[in-house]
Amino acid sequence: MKIIEVSEVLPALKRNKTASLFFLLSGEHPTLPFSELKSILEAEGYEYRISGKLTQVLRLETNAKSIRSIRARAAMTRVCASELFTCNTSLSDIYGKMQNAPLEGFIEKGEDFVVRVRRVRETAPSVTRMELERRLGEIILNRVEGVKVNLHTPKKTFFGVLTDNQLVFGLKLAEILPTPFVKRSPKKRPFFHPSAMPAKLARCMVNLARPKAGELVLDAFCGTASLLVEAGLIGCRVIGLDAQRYMVKGSLRNLRHYGVEPEGMAVADALHLPIAEVDCIVTDPPYGRLATTLGQKTRDIIEDFLSKVADRIPKGRKICIAAPKTVKIGEIGKALGFKHVESHFVYVHRSLTREITVFERS
Repeated sequence: MKIIEVSEVLPALKRNKTASLFFLLSGEHPTLPFSELKSILEAEGYEYRISGKLTQVLRLETNAKSIRSIRARAAMTRVCASELFTCNTSLSDIYGKMQNAPLEGFIEKGEDFVVRVRRVRETAPSVTRMELERRLGEIILNRVEGVKVNLHTPKKTFFGVLTDNQLVFGLKLAEILPTPFVKRSPKKRPFFHPSAMPAKLARCMVNLARPKAGELVLDAFCGTASLLVEAGLIGCRVIGLDAQRYMVKGSLRNLRHYGVEPEGMAVADALHLPIAEVDCIVTDPPYGRLATTLGQKTRDIIEDFLSKVADRIPKGRKICIAAPKTVKIGEIGKALGFKHVESHFVYVHRSLTREITVFERS
């Protein structure tokens, strides 16, 4: 993943000041990418102010050093950029903004660059992307002495997103590729089970629980360790439990395959936790046709589990848990005294829509 040192982009960043940033998000879900990004900032202790929310784009005022955490953790963010301007998609407005944009610190004499623009959901169909890129590049060439275009290996990439009939434009600071998550897809792991959660969704759930590197994360229904692998890869300490011995053994194989050494793995009943306290819980209890509930109803498992874990995490810390939408897990948690932070609904197939829910211990 390519990243520019943010302190080299804007002089203000050397003084640890707030910067105007924007993020191109994955379009695979309407709410999860936005929540994941905000959860990472909260987990890492970065204050932020939302300056705009568009389709697949979030504009923020925050410390640009946060990009390092986002690049290392995010599953559903695609591009991080420093914002130069936002305007409507009228070409006269775009070129006028570009003529007056403060380029000092964004590109210097002797550097080469390229301009790239992406379109979201067919917005502004009358705008030709290649022509827009060429014209914006010409303006930069005319305004900054001694710079040149490099289409293949540029030092700087100016980046824009056409969305909701607006252009958000600036300098790319990092691009997050989906390739690592594809390589960790369930069928590519040493131990496979058809109920396993995809790596990208597992990473997103971990981020929604807001752990920091070094903190202890518990998955009490660990299955094939999808969640534990992703927590371990961002530097968390992990513990996994499962009621079935072969699942625990398989989880351990998967964890070690990705270089994650757990604090502990145990064959244990999640309703009788052999653990005093952890920093947060991320879990996906068994449900559906491909998972076994050992004769219990999924709703009963979840209700019993939540009723017994409140004292296992500190006040203010989070539990991120998945369940079928029909279980109405948000209602269960609230009835048990948890603060319901958020819920997201993820379609899996005709008979299953997951509710991804975050609770906070009050």
